[in-house]
Amino acid sequence: MPKVGMEPIRRQQLITATMAAIDEVGLADATVMRIARHAGVSAGIISHYFGGKDGLLEATMRHILSDLGEAVAARRGALTTSSPRDHIGAIIDGNFDRSQVTGPVAKTWLAFWASSMHKPGLARLQQVNDRRLYANLCHQFRRLMPRDEARACARALAALIDGLWLRGALTLEGLNSDEARRLARDYLDRLLDARDTLSPS
Repeated sequence: MPKVGMEPIRRQQLITATMAAIDEVGLADATVMRIARHAGVSAGIISHYFGGKDGLLEATMRHILSDLGEAVAARRGALTTSSPRDHIGAIIDGNFDRSQVTGPVAKTWLAFWASSMHKPGLARLQQVNDRRLYANLCHQFRRLMPRDEARACARALAALIDGLWLRGALTLEGLNSDEARRLARDYLDRLLDARDTLSPS
């Protein structure tokens, strides 16, 4: 019989092991047996807690998405101003947080994106993540400009964040989060400064 209080520990072990296995051999070869070996548990534990590999991958992505939400919230919570530009900058920084760019996490993200095109549970998570980023950006842009313009700016910046992340994750040296943040913030400044220039005084 499992020890009381062991379930959260086992779940976290298996989530960490999933990322390690994906980092090592990719999603296709990250078998239940390999993940169980990484976690130091029997393969049956995965079925017991997650119902199989798909359930474990979904739980792993929920964990990573939770870390992402916390990274963004922490940066926004640390702001001393209510400036929309600062809040958008914090959203950018959170998306390139260390919790999102290390090797195992980056490879798990890539596997998640590819698998979400074929697995409904992962597709739903991807849609939630996309909507959250777009809605957060749009809300801040809306404080500065009309709705249609805010939506366009939010879509463009969200696409840039994803693009910088993807290109960086696919490079041999890995994602340079400082450079990615700088480029995204530079684009934000250009968007807002160009609008300020065009706006009547």
